[in-house]
Amino acid sequence: MKKLFNLYDSRLGWVALLGLILLLPGQALAGKNAFKLLDDVEIHGFASSSYTFNFNEPDTRKNQFRIFDRDANSFQFDVGELVFLKETADMDDIGFRVDLTYGFSIPEVAQSTPLTPGAEDDFDVQQGYVSWKAPVGNGLQLDFGKFITHIGAEVIEGYDGWNSNFSRSFLFGLAIPFTHTGLRASYDINDQLSVMGVIANGWDNTTDNNDSKSIGFQVAYSPSDDLAIYFNWMGGNEQNDSDHEFRQIFDIVVDVAVNNRLSLQFNLDYGTEQDEGVGGSTAEWFGLAGIVRYDVNKWFSMNFRAEFFNDDDDVRTQTGTPGNEMWEITITPEFRISNNMVVRFEYRHDDSNQPVFQDETGALTNDTQDTVAFNALVYF
Repeated sequence: MKKLFNLYDSRLGWVALLGLILLLPGQALAGKNAFKLLDDVEIHGFASSSYTFNFNEPDTRKNQFRIFDRDANSFQFDVGELVFLKETADMDDIGFRVDLTYGFSIPEVAQSTPLTPGAEDDFDVQQGYVSWKAPVGNGLQLDFGKFITHIGAEVIEGYDGWNSNFSRSFLFGLAIPFTHTGLRASYDINDQLSVMGVIANGWDNTTDNNDSKSIGFQVAYSPSDDLAIYFNWMGGNEQNDSDHEFRQIFDIVVDVAVNNRLSLQFNLDYGTEQDEGVGGSTAEWFGLAGIVRYDVNKWFSMNFRAEFFNDDDDVRTQTGTPGNEMWEITITPEFRISNNMVVRFEYRHDDSNQPVFQDETGALTNDTQDTVAFNALVYF
């Protein structure tokens, strides 16, 4: 418990103050406040715990190239999340969203620019932004602050969405960013087509690490209820104190509902970064993933994922040896225990063309990595 209180010494006051403000009666807070705080603010929660076993039994007790399930042979509380949200449903509405997270995996990995480089911190403001639905055409949604990236098929899980598989793909962890801090503008052209633009400090930077900004966009097209296609891009200078090593990522996501039980998802990523490749060349990385979900009945589903990731220049995997290629297959049975609880089991096989996975002595002698996992999550 000592560690928990130490982590929160600098934050408990702010969190308590925020909670108090949100619970105060509207009349006491601001007289006849048109904001109608109590009526409009939603409070949501999410919690996830897991256990992962690595058959390589690495000496470091770490799963190589994993994202949130990094700890091998260990029980852990992945994340607890508390969300305060006021949506902007109507024209000229003002709103906000704050996601407060605490846990031993997701906050440590996904947080932006930690206080000390390389330091682990179990607390993160995963998202925090103010919103305004500007009276432009059908309504221009403006979000200003920190928000989860629009790139990629998989998400950082929360009450409003989680992935079909427990572990994240190589593409999620190695090819794309997690969050952005800046300004996001979204506009629905019609029921089938929407666009979104972003200007931000960069990839996972709460404060900018150079003198330039990154920009991005999304074009979402849904010709029918059974098909949705997302074209995403993000580009900017991401290296510390550098304004010429341009990094960009092209991302395509396709969601297909074959019928009311079977759904398919495809994800393609291609990224480049100037001067970061072998011999100062432009580095490239790309990958392809496919996810199949089948709802057997109301309480049980089977999820399957397969992917390939290529990092010839070793700029994303950083194995020390260029030419790295990896692929994985993941099988995840899912049980819905109640309306608010999901239990998942998982088997995953990782493979590489090089020995990049640790053995029981800590040496990189294995070209495969097999894990099994158990995960339980609750949401409201």
